[in-house]
Amino acid sequence: MAWRGLAAEFLQVPAVTRAYTAACVLTTAAVQLDLLSPFQLYFNPHLVFRKFQVWRLLTNFLFFGPLGFSFFFNMLFVFRYCRMLEEGSFRGRTADFVFMFLFGGVLMILLGLLGSLFFLGQALTVMLVYVWSRRSPQVRVNFFGLLTFQAPFLPWALMGFSMLLGNSILVDLLGIAVGHIYYFLEDVFPHQPGGKRLLLTPGFLKLLLDAPEEDPNYLPLPEDQPGPLQQ
Repeated sequence: MAWRGLAAEFLQVPAVTRAYTAACVLTTAAVQLDLLSPFQLYFNPHLVFRKFQVWRLLTNFLFFGPLGFSFFFNMLFVFRYCRMLEEGSFRGRTADFVFMFLFGGVLMILLGLLGSLFFLGQALTVMLVYVWSRRSPQVRVNFFGLLTFQAPFLPWALMGFSMLLGNSILVDLLGIAVGHIYYFLEDVFPHQPGGKRLLLTPGFLKLLLDAPEEDPNYLPLPEDQPGPLQQ
């Protein structure tokens, strides 16, 4: 059946992209069905730190508004560019990819305090697009069949599109700023004279999420070696 084929295709998507996209869709569905209210999800420092509603640190990244053009537009970019990063520069580095999410999320929350931003999912999407675009500078992007340009211009095109829709560009600027900070610390600064890599993924994340590296000095037992077994 068609739904089985769709489910099988979705299971082929890398784990982080699959989990984040599913969480966003399920959160929106719960709001549409009145199982949850946006007032239970938005970021509120007082409720987080005084009332210990710590789930808001996560849920504010999962809600993109009610079902409509804006939701599907954001889901398209989340799924596409999150997947391209995970299958591209983060292939085999799931822990590093999750750490990028954590770094970006924490920094957005801290900076979001200054601008009284309540939902930061769109900023996280722009951050993903920004990092992908800087790592794929030669790729040409077709923007809805209207414009064609080099990948590094894509985050700015998204910001311009938000402006045309009458939305605040503060969230887009936040995503670009955090994306640039991550890109600079991870891809630029380590290659500068005297520079070094400052963003080090915690060991427990690598232990949990990455496949263990094979020991190059390991010698398998005779019965595990290919060829006839020597008695």
